[in-house]
Amino acid sequence: MISKAKKLAAEKAVEFVQGGMIVGLGTGSTSFFAIHRIAERMKQEGLNIRAVSSSTSSEELALQLGIPLVPFSEIDSIDLTIDGADEVDGEFNLIKGGGGALLREKILASNSRKFIVIVDESKVVNRLGKFPLPVEIVPFAAELTIKRLGKLPCTPEVRMVHGKPFLTDNGNWIVDCHFGEIADPGALSRQLKAIAGVVEHGLFLAMTDTVAVGHTDGTTRFL
Repeated sequence: MISKAKKLAAEKAVEFVQGGMIVGLGTGSTSFFAIHRIAERMKQEGLNIRAVSSSTSSEELALQLGIPLVPFSEIDSIDLTIDGADEVDGEFNLIKGGGGALLREKILASNSRKFIVIVDESKVVNRLGKFPLPVEIVPFAAELTIKRLGKLPCTPEVRMVHGKPFLTDNGNWIVDCHFGEIADPGALSRQLKAIAGVVEHGLFLAMTDTVAVGHTDGTTRFL
């Protein structure tokens, strides 16, 4: 049922895509549905768009489905980016990075004229923090960076895959930081960015224009 809710939200968001746009493609399970829906509209309606991608996985999927990709060197900005989120609060603050592409996703979002977030109803929260905050760090002296993160305070855990640190498309590590409720996302953002070794974090603040929410009862709504 959650997958159905994600699919509904993705399809609702893709209604904003218009011919001639440069579209940013997000990463993760919800973005998967959005990419498929864009490809369907291209075939059914002759929709003419070009895309940029936030990850190699989304790039490969887009190419498989016939969505043309454009090099970043050939564009100045992105018309519309559609992406998922791990949490969204009432002020449209987000936690992202569950899929490990937070740095590239933030680059796309910050260079987009419109940023639409697609979630199922379980991702809408009163206050961020139940979902651990992903922080991308460089592998060099990672132990020191992780100790600094733990003083914020939080419980930092290196994301592991098959017994080894998960590597982002940029060759960096992800540390999932368990803060509990985040009372002041803006202050935390500044604290994280001040730590040498932190490349980027998964707090997306004051970036989102629209949130499409899919519900397990088959309805969708915009926040």
